[in-house]
Amino acid sequence: MLRHEGGYVDHPSDPGGATNMGITRKTLARWRKISPWTDLPKSSVASLKRDEAALIYRANYWNPSRAGDMPVGVDLALFDFAVNSGPDRAVRTLQTALGVAADGEVGPVTLAALRGAGLARLVNDFCDRRLAFLKGLSTFAVFGRGWTRRVADIRAAALADLKTSSSTQRRVIMTMLSGYRTYIVAAFMIVAGLAQVLGVELPTLDGGSAGSLILEALAIIFLRKGLKGDAA
Repeated sequence: MLRHEGGYVDHPSDPGGATNMGITRKTLARWRKISPWTDLPKSSVASLKRDEAALIYRANYWNPSRAGDMPVGVDLALFDFAVNSGPDRAVRTLQTALGVAADGEVGPVTLAALRGAGLARLVNDFCDRRLAFLKGLSTFAVFGRGWTRRVADIRAAALADLKTSSSTQRRVIMTMLSGYRTYIVAAFMIVAGLAQVLGVELPTLDGGSAGSLILEALAIIFLRKGLKGDAA
């Protein structure tokens, strides 16, 4: 984020004026409760520290856009757009991409649509819409090259986050299964044995008596626990 926003700038074509780490002079003045905002000297913007900038990011952009409620990858794309163009526009753009009412408020309808969305497609569509908006601005001729690169970088980072998150989830699930699969097998054998006691026929387990199935299941459980104890 800060790599794209950069340090202190005061470009004459930028309507935000003096800006540091994406925080404009007007935004900083409002944050510090200075009114009128022009009473805040530009030197205060230039000396803005990262810790204060992070607090402003969270209060003014992360929280209002509810980026923390977004899936990994979508959170980055939404947050970066919110910082660049305001949380209301960022949320409305996301809602339009999701096909829900674009009211600028992330609520149950938006979150439900997110749960059923293809996230890679959503990120791409969202970034396409963001870039289309930027291209319509009168200052695109001046800042367009940097904006285009920024959207491309955020798109790539968001898609990479999606892949990393998906891979991590798969590893967690496989680890859980590898740790508990012996218990799952044993539990199934106990259920099968009890089913036979109750007279329920399970053709796939023919040849094994109810008693032997239950005893074998208990043996598996004790063996598993013993191996874990040895490893500890």
